[in-house]
Amino acid sequence: MALKAFTSNYEDNSTEAGFQFTFFCDVCGDGYKSEFIESKTYKKKQTVEGISNAISAAATMFRRYNVSHGVRRARGFGNRLQGMSPEWHKEHEQAFEIAQNEAKGHFYRCPKCNKWVCETDWNEEEGLCVRDAPRTNVEVASARAEKRTQDIRQKAEETQVFTGDIEGKQTICPNCGKPASEGKFCSNCGADLSLFVCEQCGTESPAGTRFCSECGNRLQ
Repeated sequence: MALKAFTSNYEDNSTEAGFQFTFFCDVCGDGYKSEFIESKTYKKKQTVEGISNAISAAATMFRRYNVSHGVRRARGFGNRLQGMSPEWHKEHEQAFEIAQNEAKGHFYRCPKCNKWVCETDWNEEEGLCVRDAPRTNVEVASARAEKRTQDIRQKAEETQVFTGDIEGKQTICPNCGKPASEGKFCSNCGADLSLFVCEQCGTESPAGTRFCSECGNRLQ
């Protein structure tokens, strides 16, 4: 039998030993877990098994080797509702009603979007969830922070940081006339790319240059 919840956003954490449920906020996803309710049928079953184990232990108390009694293995709850007794299912439904009444005290239903939200996402002043009625102080603080970031970026764009000169230089081989590498020799023809220094004015000129481009002095 399917459980009818006040919200479909919940999780059934019940086990054979008892019942517990987690209800989630439709906005932030935070959950509220109800108090654990022990199953009476499970407790009764444990009592019967305890008596049975005690009888078995008394019957084997004179054995000289150890025998483990009363060790229970957790049942594989692939589908935790299958294999449970009718009494357990009845307890399950009753516990679910109790858990819902407990959880409702921690959630609000927005009359606009019909979502169930936690106290954090409820705007008590407006009587709506924060998605439909954002809190004024939060929106003001968010807007101020966003504007402050914009002002910082604008101020940074208006501030001159680099003051040097940007020059683009490309070495042309005087021998083959093609762009050369940054090394001492041309990557195309292998010509020497060392610079000549004018003895007259100190101007540097590429290798192979006969006259200084600054003062006209003949380069050696």
